[in-house]
Amino acid sequence: MNSNKVLIIDFGSQYTQLIARRVREQHVYCEIQPFHAEINFSDNLKGIILSGGPCSVNDEDAPNIELDSIISKVPVLAICYGAQLIAKTYNGEVASSDHREYGRAIFKRENEQGLFDSLDQDSQVWMSHGDTILKLPEGYQLSGSTDSIPIAAFQHNELPVFGLQFHPEVTHSVQGDRIIRNFLYEACDLAPDWTPASFIESTVAEIKAEIGNGKVICGLSGGVDSTVAASLIHRAIGENLYCIFVDNGLLRKNEFVDVLKQYESLGLNVRGVDASDKFLSELAGITDPEQKRKTIGRVFIEVFQEEANKIEGANFLAQGTIYPDVIESVSVKGPSATIKSHHNVGGLPEKMNLKVVEPLRYLFKDEVRNVGRDLGLGEKFIGRHPFPGPGLAIRILGDIDREKIAILQEVDAIFINGLREFDLYDEVWQAFAVLLPVASVGVMGDERTYEKVVSLRAVGSRDGMTADWSRLPFDFLADMSNRIINQVKGVNRVVYDISSKPPATIEWE
Repeated sequence: MNSNKVLIIDFGSQYTQLIARRVREQHVYCEIQPFHAEINFSDNLKGIILSGGPCSVNDEDAPNIELDSIISKVPVLAICYGAQLIAKTYNGEVASSDHREYGRAIFKRENEQGLFDSLDQDSQVWMSHGDTILKLPEGYQLSGSTDSIPIAAFQHNELPVFGLQFHPEVTHSVQGDRIIRNFLYEACDLAPDWTPASFIESTVAEIKAEIGNGKVICGLSGGVDSTVAASLIHRAIGENLYCIFVDNGLLRKNEFVDVLKQYESLGLNVRGVDASDKFLSELAGITDPEQKRKTIGRVFIEVFQEEANKIEGANFLAQGTIYPDVIESVSVKGPSATIKSHHNVGGLPEKMNLKVVEPLRYLFKDEVRNVGRDLGLGEKFIGRHPFPGPGLAIRILGDIDREKIAILQEVDAIFINGLREFDLYDEVWQAFAVLLPVASVGVMGDERTYEKVVSLRAVGSRDGMTADWSRLPFDFLADMSNRIINQVKGVNRVVYDISSKPPATIEWE
């Protein structure tokens, strides 16, 4: 990626990805990097943002970074922990407290210089911190305060270095976007030129330069990520892209046939492979969700490798990895604790001795969609809800068989078609059904039943990093419940999931 960029140094804040989203919204490219990673001060690095974090700067093992080289080379915006770190490093005073200040506050600016140009005299901000800056280092001046925080913002007297005790990236900081914009455009002298069109132009050129006359194999899933990745590569190298679409038996109803036709309509060189028997045979009796994922990943590699070996001279493998996959696979403090395996990370390249091509590696989901629209892909692809790599396997809790798959496919189809019918599909980020491993007593046709329970799930999100459950109309949910119970044999109870991420995940497994 050769764009001018801002680097976000992550100290473990829950808001780090949100900082990146706010920067990208200003059409400026940025990347996130753990605090312990070495910084590459390339010519295209135009600024650094220091994130917040859960630690106290007064802790003995508090995360630290060499600030002198950063401050002397690029403009710096330090948020919460980052601001406290600057204050402590340069002999200011930071007091620790057992009590966090969390919530709304009114920020009163002391000057109109730097970041605070065009801000209202008083504006609402969002606080989330334990430590408090009591004294500024020499060479720094106060920029603003709140009723409870005497030093809510500061800046260097001469250098473009700014510290904020509050979080401008959170929507509750009403004018936070102005602060971020002022930092990017004024302090860093960046232009809002990172757009889908510019991304396509530079990425296609990079793919051409990297691949040349080589051949690329791409595994398609039917989802937005792999489709946009394949379309970008196809624009760069044409028929030297060989796509493989594997039916693992865990797709949505009629998905394999319908999506294969759509891919062919895009002009992609695609081969469909029905491997459902092999996948379901290997999954028989497995109930652990992580084991399901690993089994599906292993079998996919076996099937994909067998098909790929039929393509002579291929030396590249394309993957639809996007930025949340990368972020959730890296830890601020070293190796991550695994929440769940990412289907886009690892596996195939080592097995097949191929070089990986990941054109979407630094894009969030909504950015992938915008790139797809600029590529001319239809809303059938671009507007599709995310679908997990393991498919319905992680939406069937417990063991898997064809009967359960058929039941869930029917339920899911009714729910998704209903969302489209009621013009609700585009109002939610992702929606699906889950088959629960419990039976429920019911009464149907004056007879007692003891049948399966399904849960409907719909969430709103920007990129899957966080999500809130969708407040679908009660009348719609009642209609869906009625249709499902009447039309799907084996189901007699429908529930609706009202959990958010965090603490829950979007998928149930």
